[in-house]
Amino acid sequence: MEKVTNSDLKSSVNGGVVDVYGEDSATIEHNITPWSLSVSSGYSLLRDPRYNKGLAFTEKERDTHYLRGLLPPVVLDQKLQEKRLLNNIRQYQFPLQKYMALTELQERNERLFYKLLIDNVEELLPIVYTPTVGEACQKFGSIFRRPQGLFISLKDKGKILDVLKNWPERNIQVIVVTDGERILGLGDLGCQGMGIPVGKLALYSALGGVRPSACLPVTIDVGTNNEKLLNDEFYIGLRQKRATGQEYSELLHEFMSAVKQNYGENILIQFEDFANHNAFELLAKYRDTHLVFNDDIQGTASVVLAGLVSAQKLTNSPLAEHTFLFLGAGEAGTGIAELIALYISKQMNASVEESRKKIWLVDSKGLIVNSRKDSLQDFKKPWAHEHEPVKDLLGAIKAINPTVLIGSAGIGRAFTKEVIEAMSSINERPLIMALSNPTTQSECTAEEAYTWSKGRAIFASGSPFDPVEYEGNVFVSTQANNAYIFPGFGLGLVISGAIRVHDDMLLAAAEALAGQVSKENYDKGMIYPSFSSIRKISAHIAANVAAKAYELGLAGRLPRPKDIVKCAESSMYSPTYRLYR
Repeated sequence: MEKVTNSDLKSSVNGGVVDVYGEDSATIEHNITPWSLSVSSGYSLLRDPRYNKGLAFTEKERDTHYLRGLLPPVVLDQKLQEKRLLNNIRQYQFPLQKYMALTELQERNERLFYKLLIDNVEELLPIVYTPTVGEACQKFGSIFRRPQGLFISLKDKGKILDVLKNWPERNIQVIVVTDGERILGLGDLGCQGMGIPVGKLALYSALGGVRPSACLPVTIDVGTNNEKLLNDEFYIGLRQKRATGQEYSELLHEFMSAVKQNYGENILIQFEDFANHNAFELLAKYRDTHLVFNDDIQGTASVVLAGLVSAQKLTNSPLAEHTFLFLGAGEAGTGIAELIALYISKQMNASVEESRKKIWLVDSKGLIVNSRKDSLQDFKKPWAHEHEPVKDLLGAIKAINPTVLIGSAGIGRAFTKEVIEAMSSINERPLIMALSNPTTQSECTAEEAYTWSKGRAIFASGSPFDPVEYEGNVFVSTQANNAYIFPGFGLGLVISGAIRVHDDMLLAAAEALAGQVSKENYDKGMIYPSFSSIRKISAHIAANVAAKAYELGLAGRLPRPKDIVKCAESSMYSPTYRLYR
């Protein structure tokens, strides 16, 4: 019998095409090679999220790129695709379903995902990020489909540089990294915290205009202390208790060194949702050697400061005349407090130490005072002032007489009716910021703040709330969302080629955001601008941050642009479809 070789075969079993790479003929014990084309065309083009346009491929493109027959004959433009998808998403009953639909879109058609998000940012931001991303992280193991970032674990110790090189993109400008220990107000979610870097970087591209291909989400898995996850058969991370001490530090240091080695001096590394002790330590350790930014400490501080600066027009008094009381003395609370003190010190030409005396913090043990100093963590000690001990928030309000109340402790409904009424009895226009999220962790709702203050409160929150009607007046609360700051802040660092983050850049970002609040916003009681103009806001923030980088001698991209706002706007990623040759 004549021997038949592989090259003679015209079809394989069941009428399939010739098995060129041996995938069908190989047994389960044999290895195969995962071949891929270097230039996307045909079926592979439809599976490439960066270049896929779905039904928007033109007749010419369908001929040129071998798409005939792979798509229905109709050609839809991007606008109609967007309308259809938005209608579909609105049909879902639960936010997590909408989140999963948007994730699937991002994995299928990148440009359409960002176009949809940019054009409908106020509606979709709570889906792509807080509060829905919190639920997505809690259920990440069950809804996980395909990786959207790098998972680096203790198993990779000694090989992190090689792991970074596995990522297909080489020109990375922004990394968002978490270890999953303090995800929003939900605690330790371990490896499932990946939803946070993915969500943050989606906003870097949509709101700040950083190219999606230049963004890298990273989760560092050192285990979890969440027993529920450790016993969950669908958990996707290491099944062990969290590594701490030297083992943890060595892994993080290897990561930081490998990132700089692989991507250079100008790579922005944003720390996200690390536990307090690690967050402060990492920022202090690397801020002088790397371009690092902690959104929980610095981003939150900048966006809150922006709200306070803009609120001066409603309170008719400068920040230096206010007294601030915080519920929460973690990374967010102390970060905000420190930036407020820095701003007041510059406003009054006084020392930061002197400015801190206007700011008081309450933690789980009560008001932070000098008599507690020996037992306080280092980052709380600057806020220990001379005063008798006070055990609870209401007592602190009565003792301190604050004009501004800020919640960042993640304790839902901590701003009770008695608390709001006490603030209202002291102030004609009490300024109340309930910053904790997701919504279940918010210190109070907008309705509670306006109702209990009899419509006198100036209110902002970390989670979104609907407008509130009280005695014939409609109050529109604004979300003190970090998404106002970090996308534009990151863009400013990128376009200036900054090599370090300086606190003055955070002040510059806050001032730029406050400057975007319009009279129309103020008339509605808002202390932040409308999110619908976020790309314009981000461009102004980027310009202010870049200008400050040039002023401080920290910018590496020379010469300085003549018009930095235009430079920022022209640098922003556009998700509009491109034509293919």
